[in-house]
Amino acid sequence: MQKKATGGAAKTLPFFGYTAIIALSIWLILRVVLALDVGLGNMQLGEMMGAFAKGLWFDLATLAYFVVPWLLLSLLMPNRWRTKAWVNKLRWVMMFLVTFGLIFGAVSEYIFWQEFTTRFNFIAVDYLIYTNEVIGNIRESYPVPLILLVIALVVVAILYGASKWMHFETAPKSNKSKFAMLAVAMGLPVMSYQTANVDQMEFSKNAYVNELAGNGLFSFSAAARRNELDYDKFYKTIAQQKADDILKKNGLERQPLSVVLKRTNTSIEQPEIGPFKRRPKNVILISVESLSADFLGVYGNKENLTPNLDKLATESLVFDKIFATGTRTVRGLDALSLGTPPIPGQAIVHRPNNEHLATVGEFLEAQGYITFFIYGGYGVFDNMNNYFRGNDYKVIDRTDFDPSSIQSENVWGVDDESLFYNAIGQFDGAAKTDKPFFAHIMTTSNHRPYTFPEGKIDLPQGKRAGAVKYTDYAIGQLIESAKSKPWFKDTLFIIVADHCSSAAGKTKLPVNKYHIPLIFYAPDMLPAGHYPRMASQIDIAPTILDLLGAKGDDHFFGQALFEEPEQQTAPRAFISNYQELGYYKNDTLIVLSPKQKTEAFKVDPITLESTPTAMDETLLNEAIAYYQTASRAYKSGALKEAENLNP
Repeated sequence: MQKKATGGAAKTLPFFGYTAIIALSIWLILRVVLALDVGLGNMQLGEMMGAFAKGLWFDLATLAYFVVPWLLLSLLMPNRWRTKAWVNKLRWVMMFLVTFGLIFGAVSEYIFWQEFTTRFNFIAVDYLIYTNEVIGNIRESYPVPLILLVIALVVVAILYGASKWMHFETAPKSNKSKFAMLAVAMGLPVMSYQTANVDQMEFSKNAYVNELAGNGLFSFSAAARRNELDYDKFYKTIAQQKADDILKKNGLERQPLSVVLKRTNTSIEQPEIGPFKRRPKNVILISVESLSADFLGVYGNKENLTPNLDKLATESLVFDKIFATGTRTVRGLDALSLGTPPIPGQAIVHRPNNEHLATVGEFLEAQGYITFFIYGGYGVFDNMNNYFRGNDYKVIDRTDFDPSSIQSENVWGVDDESLFYNAIGQFDGAAKTDKPFFAHIMTTSNHRPYTFPEGKIDLPQGKRAGAVKYTDYAIGQLIESAKSKPWFKDTLFIIVADHCSSAAGKTKLPVNKYHIPLIFYAPDMLPAGHYPRMASQIDIAPTILDLLGAKGDDHFFGQALFEEPEQQTAPRAFISNYQELGYYKNDTLIVLSPKQKTEAFKVDPITLESTPTAMDETLLNEAIAYYQTASRAYKSGALKEAENLNP
């Protein structure tokens, strides 16, 4: 290894020099691969050059931390050991492990990119909590042993090639050089911390380019530090009185829950409830995993992926312009249960002190309803069981299902048919009590690894299209089974997505990637038709209470969709990722970002494509008013229920 290299003497490098070269090379190759994955047509040449230049900056900033352990190890090694044969072998073993780890990290980041088109971020940090589901998903979706074997072989090839032209430095270290190494080991992280910031990724209007510029390890560490973003600390604010006045002008005048629930409710006496002929007794809300609107034929898809939902749509009220609040299931659960705009950082489902909030379940259980949350997976994931159980839902997850009723399952959950079969059993039991019931069902089949029972549909497993069509099939089976039940004619079925299948685009918040389906099906009560007015996912919760004639619909930040026209304000929607907060109104998208940054985009009403535009101060203040007030309401406990919910 240390004799001669072709063309001259072998070069000598300290161990940390090897790690630096290997790390920078792997990170560069990963950036090239991700750029090709994005597609060169989505970036201008100048943007791409900027991404690679900025990427080198982030790679060096990450390297400033990465080499510190090896500097310290070299510093502490006695000089008499440096030339030992066993030490040299240990160096090569360590080099194998370091290189293997770097390549494994790059492969992991590529897989993450396929799902989210971003560098490691808040979601990656979140996933570390639920290693069983995440690792299980990877094992079921990818040939992990083969990947590990290939990585090992690549590492061996790299190190074999490196050994032909370089060897490790073994010269003794003087006290002066050791002191210099100590100074460098201490100084590099400080310099990196002072000069490099993850916000520097936002150098372009093209979100793809900004993500390419990042370094996964750097952005992961930053996301871990920003696990919870305090709105008042990071975002633009206005005086709360001004915010309250703006919300009141927009039809939102929230009152204490004790007042809301104890006052006389007159809505039951109102003969008209929008298009409904009569009020439903029961509501079954099905939030479907990752069901983008553009999967459905009724929203324009030509692939026949959802024949059952498309048929159902001809007998239902179809909402044409509904938008999800976020990009993950927990954001959808927040919106559908709490009817509140997304607050930055962790979803409320994840947060501490989230019990007895003003949720649909909390309101309805206090008014005599049997309330369910039924999930096809393990409800410990994403803290779902604790959240819903703490908000007066009866929680049913896969651990409660009859094992003989399960046709197939993967790490995320049982197949949707089995989920619905067990759910109907719960509804039959509730109906026997003669009490009304409300159920929120969360599906899992339309999630990687996209497995489901064989022989159900004409598409293969393992692909998104097949999972979509299977979920559609399962919903069709649910409806057919429900039609034979005595409670069917009095039940409203609400079918909605928790979020879209992807939220990647050139802009931070691509509006078209938040468009989700919403279908109200109750053939005995509700004529078929279309609801063209734009609305938000947070408007579903108050609509449910309004339709049932239950108290509390006007406590939500959302607006009941069937209020009288004179009571309705201009349509708007809330969209977000874990960091950017969007307010979409009047074909304009306002985006609030950390460091009090604000942006405005003009949204094409047909394509939903966004282009930068001048800031509309009125819309900006409305956006701030909603997000600031929602965040403060949670933080202050204003979203908590009253001491006694029973009216």
